[in-house]
Amino acid sequence: MKLNALAKAITLATVLSATSFGALAADIPLSATVEADQVTTKVISVDAANHQVVLEGAEGKPVHVQLSDKAKNLANLKAGDQVNIEVQRSVAAYLDTDVDKGLPGTTERTGELRKAPGSDNPGGEAYRQVQVQLKITKIDLKTNQVTLQNPAGVSKVLDVKKPEIQAKLKDLKEGQSVIVTYTDILKVTSQHES
Repeated sequence: MKLNALAKAITLATVLSATSFGALAADIPLSATVEADQVTTKVISVDAANHQVVLEGAEGKPVHVQLSDKAKNLANLKAGDQVNIEVQRSVAAYLDTDVDKGLPGTTERTGELRKAPGSDNPGGEAYRQVQVQLKITKIDLKTNQVTLQNPAGVSKVLDVKKPEIQAKLKDLKEGQSVIVTYTDILKVTSQHES
């Protein structure tokens, strides 16, 4: 799937952030996954005054969507118009090799791009990125388990099953952090019925 401008910018920012952290703390990438999905559907009805749209769902069943007042061009959307919705989710995790640098934490960034008011075909893009710092509180080499503490102080024990990662457990230290970045990108475009 071809990435749009916002997706490229977010991906680049994530890579640059990880790279700049890496230069400072010799971070070690642990994992990364990306999932994408796309749905094309038809508009059944539009109530622009109340920011509501009804789309054709699975098997033709109506799906009611309540939008915020930021949806400015709904008056230009008509029954029969085609709506394309793309969602991309990614999760990246890396080990921060600094020890005892503080408590676990969470940061969140959001953003959006919308078509200009009066645009003939409504649409827009939005993203949400959450970065969570988990602290390693215990490493059990005999059972291949690592205990991580989240920002709320709740601990979870992870079973490390991959032999290549099990071999690296001996290099971990209590107090190190695992940084996990979750990114969701939504792109909505519309096209009038031909």
